[in-house]
Amino acid sequence: MQNITILGSTGTIGEQTLDVIARHPQRYKVFALTANTNTKVMLQQCLDFQPQYAVMLDAAAAKVLAEQLATHNSKTVVLSGLSNLEQVCSDAAVDAVMAAIVGAAGLKPAMAAASAGKRILLANKETLVMAGSLFMDAVKQGGAILLPIDSEHNAIFQVMSPQGLENLKDGGVRKIILTASGGPFRQYTQAQIDKVTPAMALKHPNWVMGAKITVDSATLMNKGLEVIEAHWLFNAQPSQIEVVVHPQSVIHSMVEYVDGSVLAQLGNPDMRTPIAYGLAYPERIDSGVSSLDFLTIGQLEFEAPDTKRFPCLQLAYDALKAGGTASTILNAANEVAVNAFLNDQIGFKGISDLIASALNKLAIENVNAIEQLVEVDREARQYAGDWIARSMNPKALAC
Repeated sequence: MQNITILGSTGTIGEQTLDVIARHPQRYKVFALTANTNTKVMLQQCLDFQPQYAVMLDAAAAKVLAEQLATHNSKTVVLSGLSNLEQVCSDAAVDAVMAAIVGAAGLKPAMAAASAGKRILLANKETLVMAGSLFMDAVKQGGAILLPIDSEHNAIFQVMSPQGLENLKDGGVRKIILTASGGPFRQYTQAQIDKVTPAMALKHPNWVMGAKITVDSATLMNKGLEVIEAHWLFNAQPSQIEVVVHPQSVIHSMVEYVDGSVLAQLGNPDMRTPIAYGLAYPERIDSGVSSLDFLTIGQLEFEAPDTKRFPCLQLAYDALKAGGTASTILNAANEVAVNAFLNDQIGFKGISDLIASALNKLAIENVNAIEQLVEVDREARQYAGDWIARSMNPKALAC
């Protein structure tokens, strides 16, 4: 029986993780569930899975949840705050941590799990984007097991040779090929893209995801963040990471070897597949995902990404090549920009414009410590907020 902590249990990945766990009650027990403010979903999850702890990042939400659970005579202990998120990741009773908090908020809990030597199912892109070198060092020093849950990196992990996981050259790997759906605006002209609304961006053609990652998919920033992730997960140089648009989202990613072989992992677009793989590795268990029907698919298409219409992908490559704190700046600016877009404060094109401005204006430093990255993140968010304020005030832009 494995004890599991789920960071971000009320989000899409968290809910799908609980779906897989529920199919295997003899193998897994939920130790802790965590969320930010969503007490409604958290209450039901606690009643269904009876975790030892429920941690709400927001103190007021924790108080509400505790009162609600008390009326049901629940034995779940309710805690709040970042330090308790870290505690339920590093607790001696925990075997594995699903790191699925969206954004920079997931960094410190994931670091706590790494330092404590846990099995980490990493679904939080920002941990590697913000602090790739520090996090990978913590994984190594803590003796943790790191399993990527993003469908693309999980696919690469599945088809990569054991030698390749240690060193691409020793494994005979020529390059990693990340597939991208292209998002909902793949066939839009630039004029059409300029008129995109939040409601349009939230309609992904293949995947069911949260709002932030869905917008990132529409801008191709999601793929850009995955390029940075792949660099850290597989020790791959930017030139060894290729992005190919594959609208059907059936091939989740590929590895090309020096002998010309290309190995791919295929499956229906359902995150329960990589979640189940991560939970049971190196075994395989039922995930609830239906079989892939090749006759229904009919054909698979591929095309090059257009970085002129979708510049966020190139911005991510640029940040990776720049190194240091550039990826932290990229990530922070993107989070603020996406939130502003969803709140109708900037247009779709404004997302990439803001990120480019932040990368051009803010100083890039060598990475030394988590505290430094937290400060860089704060400064980048402040810059992004000021940029948005100026964009909403034509007179300020004219100055």
